Amino acid sequence: MPRLSDSLMLSAFAQARAAEISAMLKAVAQKSSNSLVFQTLPRHMRRRAMSHNIKRLPRRLQEIAKKEAEKAVHQKKEQSKTKCRKARRRHINLVAEFNRRQRKNIWLETHIWHAKRFHMVKKWGYCLGDSPTEKCYRACYRAMTNHCLLQDLSYYCCLELSGKENELLKQLARICSIDTGLTFEEACCLSGRFEGSLNLYQADRYPEGMLGPVTFIWKPRGVSENRQLWIWMHPALKQDILRELKAIFQCTEPQDIYIPEPVTTSIQEEKQMDVVLSLGKKRKKEDKEGERAVPVKKIIGDGTRDPFQSYSWISQTTGIVISDRTMEILRYRLIGPLSHSVLTETLKAASLQTEMADSETELNNWWVENCKDSEKVSLHQRQSAIFELLEGISSPSEMPPGTILGLTVGDPRVNLPKKKTKAVPDFEKYQDNDKVRQLYLEGVPVDCAHSFIWDQDICKNVTENKISEQDLNYMRAQLLVPGSHLDLGPRESKIPILLVQQPGKMAGEDLPGWGSGWDIYLPKGWGMAFWIPFIYRGVRVGGLQEALKHSEYQRTPHTPNDFPDCQAGKQFAKELETSLLEKFKRRPPAKRANYVKLGTLSPFICPWGQLTKNWEGRMKASGESLHSPHPECCATEDRSFCDPKAEVVKEASSETGEIEETVGITSSEAVLKADDVTGTQDFGERDESMTMSDFIVLRSEKLLQQLSAWCYPTAGKDRRVRLISRLGQKEMTEDVFLPILMSYPRALVWVKLTLLRKGNPELHAMICIPTEDDLLHLSKDKLFCGPQEPKHRDIFKHKVQKLKEEKKKKKDNTKSLESDPLSVPDKETTEEHEDLILGLWSDVLPDVTSHCSRTLLGYVTRGDFSLAVGCGEALGFVSLTGLLYMLHNQPADKKGLVLLRTPASLQYRFARLNIEV
Repeated sequence: MPRLSDSLMLSAFAQARAAEISAMLKAVAQKSSNSLVFQTLPRHMRRRAMSHNIKRLPRRLQEIAKKEAEKAVHQKKEQSKTKCRKARRRHINLVAEFNRRQRKNIWLETHIWHAKRFHMVKKWGYCLGDSPTEKCYRACYRAMTNHCLLQDLSYYCCLELSGKENELLKQLARICSIDTGLTFEEACCLSGRFEGSLNLYQADRYPEGMLGPVTFIWKPRGVSENRQLWIWMHPALKQDILRELKAIFQCTEPQDIYIPEPVTTSIQEEKQMDVVLSLGKKRKKEDKEGERAVPVKKIIGDGTRDPFQSYSWISQTTGIVISDRTMEILRYRLIGPLSHSVLTETLKAASLQTEMADSETELNNWWVENCKDSEKVSLHQRQSAIFELLEGISSPSEMPPGTILGLTVGDPRVNLPKKKTKAVPDFEKYQDNDKVRQLYLEGVPVDCAHSFIWDQDICKNVTENKISEQDLNYMRAQLLVPGSHLDLGPRESKIPILLVQQPGKMAGEDLPGWGSGWDIYLPKGWGMAFWIPFIYRGVRVGGLQEALKHSEYQRTPHTPNDFPDCQAGKQFAKELETSLLEKFKRRPPAKRANYVKLGTLSPFICPWGQLTKNWEGRMKASGESLHSPHPECCATEDRSFCDPKAEVVKEASSETGEIEETVGITSSEAVLKADDVTGTQDFGERDESMTMSDFIVLRSEKLLQQLSAWCYPTAGKDRRVRLISRLGQKEMTEDVFLPILMSYPRALVWVKLTLLRKGNPELHAMICIPTEDDLLHLSKDKLFCGPQEPKHRDIFKHKVQKLKEEKKKKKDNTKSLESDPLSVPDKETTEEHEDLILGLWSDVLPDVTSHCSRTLLGYVTRGDFSLAVGCGEALGFVSLTGLLYMLHNQPADKKGLVLLRTPASLQYRFARLNIEV
């Protein structure tokens, strides 16, 4: 036992004790509980009157009780004015509450219906249905394949451009390229007869500066020389595209800012109140302001916008006007072969009307005026005849792609069936009809593509004069025969709509036309009036996940997931990495995969920039070695460029002494790796280096057709006889593909992968090049699943353990650190290992192509078991340089064979690579 000191410093001792005494007094003065003074008395001394009569307390406690009473008076809060459930469920209060709740995230008109049946997510400023709460994965696939699936795409954004046709086309040609397919000048689309789709780029920067995919519709030509154009895009792309459009058209001056008022979906206010008083025989409940009180209105359309922002811009030089019509036009999508039956049973062409139903209102006044024009009446009759012919068509894919049909229909709520029915086609009616056959071949005439939905004044009239549900229900109750058809006559609303055919799967040879359907464009305010009748025809409703699967089975890129070269795609990748990393950290180290040992450098994000840069370095190195005086440094085995080498080296583990198979890199590749290293210690900075690097996605149709032909075997069982010559493509020689490599050194190619055997590809799975031994083994054994990746050594394990020990030591020695500041550990050592996570690569990224025993070619962005083909399918991107290298060196009967490996597995699986164009 240490000997106590003989001396004592009185000043220090007194100071320490003074602090202890003050703390003790403070603790005594404070109440240790929330009980009142009279509650501290023993039970036998308590009296009920003590709670309100202080004099009944002992005298020693009366002063304290007075202070408590005064304190309670000052701190007394007003009682919350929470209304009872009956009051909260009153319509006017419900509408006010819903308007408050959608200030941050906009609600679609079908939001309440979705919220009761779907998992809701907040994305892109909207509150959207992600997936149904019931189990319906296979049911939704069957609906898309055999019946009909309904989706609400009203969250898609619409930009309207109006002005002279020449001025519009002149500037729009700068942001698209004929090399990728259609442009705004396509004759069939320019007439307004068909919808077009294309990819937008920054002005004069193709193939760089990707903005995103859009669809567009031209208004058919009329008397005026000005044209109108709708450009529809995903909300994640809206700001970038709008900024570019304002730049090329020089629309810097906004028009007068219009502050919209919330619009009701009923008829005019005075008329509505009269109907309520006369029909319902109910007394109107007055509030404090009495009759002057303004009723709460439902927020729809432009009412969801920020009133202090401009939504229309005009160019003083060209006269072009850009208007944001987002949420002004609703958009529903019907997918499946029975979409025609659902449409024809739900919608009926509007009847002609030459007299006003009520002179006091503006209900259908625009329709009466148009019915007086014989040409417009004739046009409406032709449109109605074509619409009725749709019932005899077995699938929407039989129509010309992108067909547009304008129509004016009656109120679909009038034709609502008593209970849900399944819409079925009537083939007997139009089986041998010449008109149906003519519709197959020629499509819809140009004049029948016209619709009144282009006129904003008519849309506003239709929205404001909609008959309310209350009025309709009262009229149904007054029918002599309950449940019979309700004939509104001239009071029935007339709604202009636009029907646009969606062609479905067009690329590739299998499943032609799968996923085809129709898009329905409606004026705002009529969302639920059309939604419920569609539901009553037996359609199944899908959300965001069903839309993702729809594009996956069509094998088309999904926005914004599969557009890594545009800003929205990069943002999506960062958000996905953050969520996956947080999910990874929530699991204990023993219950999660060690990606370092599995050889997975980047399990949560695809390093596209690093991948393309490494393959470009390989190409440059091989080009230098071809001209070097030492031929032994060149690629061997008749390989002209980018020859990857990797050897399996057995090393003893420093921790256990066991021998583990690890992958080593040859010296020539080590030089490449040193030149191509990117990334930093910090995860955030490493993300920027991976995602913000300069690379492009190859979208040239001519080059993609050439690559697609080269991917097929030219010999063996799966050969395609004379495929290349039939497509008019060239044979794969160095003279043909080397110019492609020089033009696109850092390019990615969208590919489809089909597993040969069992296996289920996952997100961020690695696409690798098989070695000659792998292909030889597959030739000898048809049941060979694939090779295995040797286990890697975790080089960060000792650093993580060291950091863990330092943290533990720091925690145990907290008291000693406070007394002795000299013993604080080195901050640089702590910061050095701050970002270390067990199981993740925490250092600079090496060469991603040669890190494993099989050379990396690309990554999977979407993969799952496909119900359409009955095996695992994946979609992703590969490096153009790596793809050409692989195809050039593979045997004729093994062209297009690759290996797939999921991030959390060592097992490779054989897959067939195709490029569908």
